[in-house]
Amino acid sequence: MTKALMARLDRLLANLGYGSRKDVQALIAGGKVVLDGKVLKDIGAKVAVTADLPDRMTIRGVAVDPPAPLVLLMHKPLGVVCSHKEDGERIYDLLPRRWRIRDPGLSTVGRLDKDTSGLILITDDGDYLHRVISPKRHVPKTYLATLDRPLQGGEGALFAAGELMLEGEEKPLLPAQLAVIDPHHARLTITEGRYHQVRRMFAAAGNHVVQLHRERIGGLSLPADLEAGQHVILTAAQAERVFDDA
Repeated sequence: MTKALMARLDRLLANLGYGSRKDVQALIAGGKVVLDGKVLKDIGAKVAVTADLPDRMTIRGVAVDPPAPLVLLMHKPLGVVCSHKEDGERIYDLLPRRWRIRDPGLSTVGRLDKDTSGLILITDDGDYLHRVISPKRHVPKTYLATLDRPLQGGEGALFAAGELMLEGEEKPLLPAQLAVIDPHHARLTITEGRYHQVRRMFAAAGNHVVQLHRERIGGLSLPADLEAGQHVILTAAQAERVFDDA
């Protein structure tokens, strides 16, 4: 059995974004932190950092945030960017304010551009992030595309051939699967993550994507009842489902 990581209470709460060391020390001194039904007032108390910590600890009567590693599944809305540095509303602004100052920090697993909505993963687990985006994994990603012009009928074969070369690139795309819904709507499943890949693929086929929505990554689907801008916290087992179809 793996021994639980022990952390000093004030450092743990500061890393979870509950404020500066001074802020969390005031919380603790004020009797606002309860662990296993017992009020903690020793800022130097050692706490076992386990996945069930939110079931055991409260801050001001509310369950403490999950410790690292944390994986979120979010329904990214349109108009939001996935970078910490770009101008405009950022995906991190949709999370609780204290989550923006967690240590380790949260990052998106790959990106969706400003004009694309749908499923995106956010994590503070660098190993998990790199496993998901690794080109060796070929984790499939499925998008629903709304097209400006009717499909011509040959796009499926073109995308599946593994010979399509995007403009400005020297390596052909891996085979991708197209499922036609109607003349203006199709699902495209790709196993790469090149820059604006889906939009550029349809452009290469003589069409233009007017709306793009990611529905699935690997074995994870966007829940039908998850509204744009909302997120859910994944358990470790749920997070690993992303590799089910890889």
